[in-house]
Amino acid sequence: MVGALSATCIGAALTGGASPNLSDDCQIGAYRFTDGEIVDIARSEGNAFRWRKFDGSTGVLHQKEEGSWTSTLGWTDRPDGHTASFTGCANGEIEFDGKKAHRIPFNVTDILFEGRGGVKLAGRLVLPKGNEGIPIVVLVHGAERESARESYALQRLFPAENVGVFVYDKRGTGGSAGKYTQDFETLADDAVAALREAKRIAGARCARIGYQGGSQGGWVAPLAATRASVDFVIVSFGLAVSVIEEDQEEVALEMRLKGHGQEEISKALEVASAAEAVFESNFTKGFERLDAVRAKYRNEPWYKDVHGNYTHFILPYTAAEAREKFKDSLPGTPFRYDPIPTLRAVKAPQLWVLGQDDLEAPSAETSRRIKALIAKGKPITLAVFPHAEHGMTEYEIASDGERVSTRYAPGYFAMMRDFARNGQLSGSYGASLVMKPKMDSPPATRAGTNTQRR
Repeated sequence: MVGALSATCIGAALTGGASPNLSDDCQIGAYRFTDGEIVDIARSEGNAFRWRKFDGSTGVLHQKEEGSWTSTLGWTDRPDGHTASFTGCANGEIEFDGKKAHRIPFNVTDILFEGRGGVKLAGRLVLPKGNEGIPIVVLVHGAERESARESYALQRLFPAENVGVFVYDKRGTGGSAGKYTQDFETLADDAVAALREAKRIAGARCARIGYQGGSQGGWVAPLAATRASVDFVIVSFGLAVSVIEEDQEEVALEMRLKGHGQEEISKALEVASAAEAVFESNFTKGFERLDAVRAKYRNEPWYKDVHGNYTHFILPYTAAEAREKFKDSLPGTPFRYDPIPTLRAVKAPQLWVLGQDDLEAPSAETSRRIKALIAKGKPITLAVFPHAEHGMTEYEIASDGERVSTRYAPGYFAMMRDFARNGQLSGSYGASLVMKPKMDSPPATRAGTNTQRR
């Protein structure tokens, strides 16, 4: 529901080789062309499938009357020229752009394990075929309420690149028991249990293991890493600020992008502060203050542009309506949680991957705080992708002025793969600006060049 409290995930159900089918769609899986390139096919909305390649290109396949499939670019409705045929998918073969590709078989183990308080959680270990030791990534949920086992495509993309994955449904979602919560402490303990289970099942094949958390998972994964022995932590489009600060930052950024000056931004933040207090109280108090600021400003021309991460949800509603509609919408959320002490305490190398244009999890202050930790000697690598937003997607501006994503940022998937393999980055990762730990490299370099930035 809520911004970085609501992950943009990449997904759909896992099939391939000996893996169980959670769907009747034989199309779903990761496929390899004869030249080694990979294409992943995932369920999309309606009778459609999303394809992804490891370079970040993506689109949605729509079926035509004659049985062929044609693609639209990214999340737009514009044709991109790609085509597919699934007539042979029952035998593990598809055609994409006229070239045959074969489903990649994985070793898959589906299990139930115990999270905090003995709650039964549904998990899955996906390993590439073979016996050699490999890195394993435990995927930590964002705030979404759907099944991660059904919706995370990294459970195929990473194993296709010889990196194992443990994916699990957070409590209260998918096949997991318990009540849905956004309490970081509980979710971190569940992530520790997931890591322990992944190591147990993988046995000798686990050469190194760590977390990848997107969006809300960027708060949870580092916290879990202070409670378990890990080799790395990857945070994707996460935040090094509190939940309250996240909303404030988003309000200010959106107002600025819409051309408002500092005086109007300050007034908008006053509105947001009142709304945030209502959320923080779980709708038990603060409505008098909220009503007062709404009455004060609602007729001003800038008021319609106040949005934020969750402020905008309650602005149109009376106190009674808001209580009915939104109470318990963010169960357990620690609105004042300060992640910096946790980030200081993590001993394992961390990779923070941020989108410079992220609206849901504004990256400027988080980037500044991560750079400060790097300057103090913490083993953190920061990568910022220009023209990328939440979900690490690039975008274009539609005719209605809204952003529409076109692809994942080039280099994003490869960056995470490489960090899982050895805890550091080397070479070029698209247009990203990479800042490495002080002991490893100069302060900041544009990936693929030797140009330093101050």
